[in-house]
Amino acid sequence: MKKTFLSVMAVILTISIVLMGCSSRPSSGTTTTDNKGNTSTAAPTTAATTTTPDAKPSGDKLKLTVYSTITELPNQEMMKGIAADFTKENPNIAVEFQFPGAEYENILKVKMAANDLPDVFDTHGWAIIRYGKYLADLRDEPWAKDMTDTIKPVVTDKDGKVEALVMSEAKDGISYNAEILEKYSIQPPKTFDELMAAAEKIKTSSNNAVTPFFMSGVDNGMIGGFSDLYATSMYISPATNDAKTLLDGTFDWNKWTPLAQKLQDMNKKGYINKDVLTAKYSDMPQLFAQGKVAFVFGAPSFADEVYKYNKNAKIGIAPLTSMVDGDSQSFSGGERYTMGAWKDGKHLAESKKLIAFFAKPDNMSKIANATKLPSGLKNIASKHEFSEYYKQFENVRVFPYFDRVYLPNGMWDVMCKTGVALLAGTVSPQQFSDKMKSEYLRLRNQ
Repeated sequence: MKKTFLSVMAVILTISIVLMGCSSRPSSGTTTTDNKGNTSTAAPTTAATTTTPDAKPSGDKLKLTVYSTITELPNQEMMKGIAADFTKENPNIAVEFQFPGAEYENILKVKMAANDLPDVFDTHGWAIIRYGKYLADLRDEPWAKDMTDTIKPVVTDKDGKVEALVMSEAKDGISYNAEILEKYSIQPPKTFDELMAAAEKIKTSSNNAVTPFFMSGVDNGMIGGFSDLYATSMYISPATNDAKTLLDGTFDWNKWTPLAQKLQDMNKKGYINKDVLTAKYSDMPQLFAQGKVAFVFGAPSFADEVYKYNKNAKIGIAPLTSMVDGDSQSFSGGERYTMGAWKDGKHLAESKKLIAFFAKPDNMSKIANATKLPSGLKNIASKHEFSEYYKQFENVRVFPYFDRVYLPNGMWDVMCKTGVALLAGTVSPQQFSDKMKSEYLRLRNQ
């Protein structure tokens, strides 16, 4: 009996400790990496409710819950500021923001399973494939006709249903240190061979003081992102178009080996930071600011962190280089920050009203200038250090992220982890291909 009593007390004590830990531990506020390898450093956030100042629920006030993937604190405040303006015009409506950070995707999956979604939520690249059946049709909203030509097909399904307002459009290519390229008389490369030649020149001319490419094995989305970006260039190019076989399951995965080989070669030649396996994404902005890193694959979402260390830093943007002879440059992209309305929400009309408010040109300009990304609507004015680049490359092709179209759900993690193993030397390029094939078939058949 005494033994049973002590066992029960031990269980109660254990549960109490666990509950204390869960309730008091905030989600990570250092570095978050989304499922595209787009990583940002943010202030600590929790899943706690953030209500707009003029929207404290009381009496008959209706409350809209909004979930967003935005992690940067200044951009969160910008979003809440726009919502506060909305509540001034609609005093009967309260707007409650939540920014779950790295837990966003898992939280939304649980909510989908329970069919209990927020009134308005960010589709973060999965408007049609993952969230389509939960979203209201927004095709008749006044802003829908103004969607950009590159974003319209990304959030419009085969029946013409518009799934979400795209506040910020992703265009991922190569971010570069303009001062380094100028110092070594290098033009932004247009082909992969030119990129490798630039890397060799930077490495040699700087006597290894400048690392051509920064990647992180800890925040492994940077490594997975390389494969995802260049898979489009390599396999969806008109010269080698494997789109059909990737979609129908007959793709020859031996073709993945040359792509894996290129990543391994970059590492062996010393083009990637030597501490790649232990480096963190948060290490990169300071190194970039100090002129020790030349290229970063992806969008310059790290810019504000760089300016903390060097306010005069010059960051350039270029489309992704071509990989196949005869092909041209491209961006990978689609939705970055969006607002979709839960079709079964109790306040659908009010949710659409809130989304329409965010879609106003003045508000879309605020979002573009804060996020430093092109807007998903046409003729939205923006003025920030990357505006001219987006204008310069506005006619460059934008392909959807490779894994979102051609790979089953779960393959992003496979690319990231196997890419790290490749750089660690524990798998070969051929083994990388074999792993991609086995996981592709397994996940495809689930």
